[in-house]
Order: sequence, then structure tokens, then C-alpha cells
Amino acid sequence: MKPLLYQIPKSINEPVRVLKECHPYFYDNLHFHSEYQIMTILQGKGTYFIGDSFGNFNAGDSFILGANLPHFFRSSQEYYSSANQLQSQNISILYSPEALGEKFKDLSELHPINKLLEKSKNGLLVTGRAKEKLLKSSQKITHKNGFERLIYLFKMFDYLAKTDDLITLSHVAYENEMKLGDTEKINKVIDFLIDNYSKDITLADAADIANLSVNAFCRYFKKHTRKTFSQFLNEIRIGNACRQLVEEDVSVKEAAFKSGYYNISYFNRQFKTITGCTPSAYCKNINFKHLT
Repeated sequence: MKPLLYQIPKSINEPVRVLKECHPYFYDNLHFHSEYQIMTILQGKGTYFIGDSFGNFNAGDSFILGANLPHFFRSSQEYYSSANQLQSQNISILYSPEALGEKFKDLSELHPINKLLEKSKNGLLVTGRAKEKLLKSSQKITHKNGFERLIYLFKMFDYLAKTDDLITLSHVAYENEMKLGDTEKINKVIDFLIDNYSKDITLADAADIANLSVNAFCRYFKKHTRKTFSQFLNEIRIGNACRQLVEEDVSVKEAAFKSGYYNISYFNRQFKTITGCTPSAYCKNINFKHLT
């Protein structure tokens, strides 16, 4: 059983750890850890779940994740086939303020950075010029060590604390409310939903995977994802539809069908609820971006 509390190997006195990882697919179990994390995607694509926010990620995207914030990054289905020989690469910068001591953290000079770290408890998506700068900075920090690495990270934090190019993802901040024993059950359900979203999935099907009654499952799922079962499933399906519209140039009707919707009116309503626009407006926006 993979633990929900993800323990990152480190020295007890090491405040900054940089991991450059390359695997066929990203670590895809819902988990959390005590470190703050800057996650930069170098190669690969897929879906993320951060706090209570679900969306798509691509190469070049960067995220700032607060301590104990539940999250996963799941690669697109084609990355799980060894025949494709695809790779998923990322740089993770992990920061443990406890290693520097309480007095250091309370320095007035660090107040802007502390505010940034507090915001990161909801998960932050880096956009615009900050996204480009962070991609370069994340690559540069891999070549630095010791005190030089710590100073460079604080320069990165200082820049991010001043930029407006950050989007808050989760609606609520998380504290460590999860128990290690919950991991197998919740991850089995999430895997089932992501692998079968195009099929006719019922609440009873998901409850069976968790080996719970329907009522108990509804309470369990809401507690661990902050979403209802139908909300979570619809966000997975609409996220897939968006990716299909962008990458495969399919019709709206075909995207709906491939995402598990057999009623186009219901699909249109869910699409607008989740994305804020209709599928046709979304497609027009895609075409406009391709022309500019």
C-alpha cells in the first residue's frame, strides 16, 4: 500500500531539496507531504488534482504547493503504455522552513515570502511572464548546492511574492486531516474514475470499489476530495473534453461522447458550469489563439 503521507528522503538539517525526475508517468496517487513544493513540468501532460481543484497540465506549467496539501499529477493514458516510450519529466523544489528554525522564519524581511507560502496552502498555478521565468529558474537551481541553493530559492520566492501572475486553485486551505490508512481506498476510487470516465459509471459502482455503502461512500468521498462524487466525475469528463477539443480537433458532439456524455444538452450545461463558457465559445477561443 502506497502511503498517503509521502515521505521525501532528506537530511534532517536540509532546508532545500531539488529533485529532477524522469519516468514514463508521474506519481499518480493522491498524497501530501510536510514540505512546500514548486513543481515544474518539463515534459509530459495529463490531469492534476490539487486541494479541491481539477485541471489539465502540460509541459512548461509550474505549480506552488503548500505543506500538507493533497495532490496528484496523473499522466495522460498513452504514457502508461511501454510501447509508446514516452517520458514525463519534472523538477521539484522542496522547502522545509522548520530546518531553519522558528526565529529565522519570523524575520520581518521574510514577511512577503511567508504570505506567499500561506497562499500556497490553496495551491497556486504560475502564469504569464512568471511562468517563463520560473521554468528557467527551476532548471538553474539544479546546478546549485548548499547555501547557494538556499539563497537562490529565496530569490525565486521573493520574485513570486511580488508577481500578480499567480492563480489560486483550491477553494479551501488544507491542514493534515487525512489518516494513512485511507490511502488505498481513496486512490482505488480515483483510479477507477479516471480510467473509466467515458463509461456509464454509477454512484453504486464507485461505492463498491471502496467497499462501502452508498451513503457511507458519499460522506467518505466528500471528506477526502471536498467534492461530491458527481462533481468530481464531471470535472474529470469536462477536463478530458477540453483536451480533446484542443489536441484532437474533434467536434463538440464527439468530444462529449468520448467523455462519457450521451446527452448533448447536459454536456453543454456541465461544460459551462465548470469552464465558464460554452463548448462553441471554447472552440472559438482555441482557434483565435492558434491564429495569433
